[in-house]
Amino acid sequence: MGCRLNQAETAILRSRFEAKGYAVTSDPLAADLFVLHTCTLTTHATARCRRRLRWLIKRNPDACVAAIGCYAQTDAEEIARIRGVDFVVGTADKLRLAEIIPAPVKLPEAAVINHAATRGAFAIEGAGRYPLRTRANIKVQEGCDFVCAFCIIPRSRGRARSRDFHDVLREARQLAAAGHREVVITGVNVGTYRDGARSLADLVKALADIDGLDRIRISSIEPTTVEDALLAEMACNRKLCRYLHVPLQSGDDEILARMRRRYDAGSWRAFMEEALARVPGIGLGTDVMVGFPGESEAAFERSCEMIHALPFVNVHVFSFSARPRTSAFVMEDPVAPAGIRRRSERLHRLALARKHDVYASQAGREMDVLFEGRSRNGVHTGFSDTYIRVRVESPDDLSNRIARVAVRGVERSHDGVIATGEVALEHGRQQDREERAAARRPHQ
Repeated sequence: MGCRLNQAETAILRSRFEAKGYAVTSDPLAADLFVLHTCTLTTHATARCRRRLRWLIKRNPDACVAAIGCYAQTDAEEIARIRGVDFVVGTADKLRLAEIIPAPVKLPEAAVINHAATRGAFAIEGAGRYPLRTRANIKVQEGCDFVCAFCIIPRSRGRARSRDFHDVLREARQLAAAGHREVVITGVNVGTYRDGARSLADLVKALADIDGLDRIRISSIEPTTVEDALLAEMACNRKLCRYLHVPLQSGDDEILARMRRRYDAGSWRAFMEEALARVPGIGLGTDVMVGFPGESEAAFERSCEMIHALPFVNVHVFSFSARPRTSAFVMEDPVAPAGIRRRSERLHRLALARKHDVYASQAGREMDVLFEGRSRNGVHTGFSDTYIRVRVESPDDLSNRIARVAVRGVERSHDGVIATGEVALEHGRQQDREERAAARRPHQ
């Protein structure tokens, strides 16, 4: 459950359990062991974790049950009181779970292991397992020093620390050898990545040299951590996806200050406009929180204005949920739940409209699309490097292939909008990419 970083760590765990002879099953009744990788970002997230644990235990009371991760770190005793839970393992020890559980047996009471995280560079043995997926997540960073008012992650994952540079490259090579065409760089605060003198931009350059790896995508990144060299790489490095997901949280300066964010609305917008100017065609994504304590109607309108002003292909709208042991939990002037729902629904509609506008603007253009999954009835879907979701019809199996697509239009889909088109050219001709890269170089 939870974030992309949890997905990356879950893939590592999967590979380690499979190495011990386990097999993954989708049938709860067939399972000897359940592992729930928990999230604790909000009270809603912790409630979902508890409900999921109880559901698993009810379906198969004889199975061994392990709750791991952030919620297991911050509220271990609360989880341990759920009858039927056998192991509660926090963030510092969760990747050792295959060693911690010698056999999937029920215990008379839950074993709790939640040591504090250590500082310094780290390495991760092995590589993640992502069956039937074109892209793989790769963890490069852990923890955070920013301590935003609404966030408990510094408590659950500890202070910021980075993965050994060469260990990241070693896993990336293994992922490429396993057939993954794209890796997604992930962490709690990836822009703070440092291994000695090496920065995130240096890591991207090294990843781009790996044979078989065609795309490098950066997950959510804080605006104050995007170095100039990273934008320069995005402008000219054909393997680095032209996409930035940069959290806004609020378009109102007073709310940003109450959140303890490290920027104001004006500087955030100036950064996004600089990215648009320096990286032609870049796709933009963001997060917006609705209903933070003290958010007036005027403050909410400023968030809406910011979303309307920029060409976002992706906007995550979050309703504020007060988390105990964060400073926001005790803040005065809360927003009523009905007001939060109303604002959230409006912002969702605005975000979808902006996404539709950006997708529609791509009609008549060509883009390289990495197709995912297996085809069904000749219909294939995938993503451009700018995170435009595209659907085509083709008699060929395009799974895990990059093809040039001519975009013809945009349609509504079950989860938003999707661009439609037809395959124009199988990937391989690099002339146009090189011309675009050359055109961008004066902006470095």
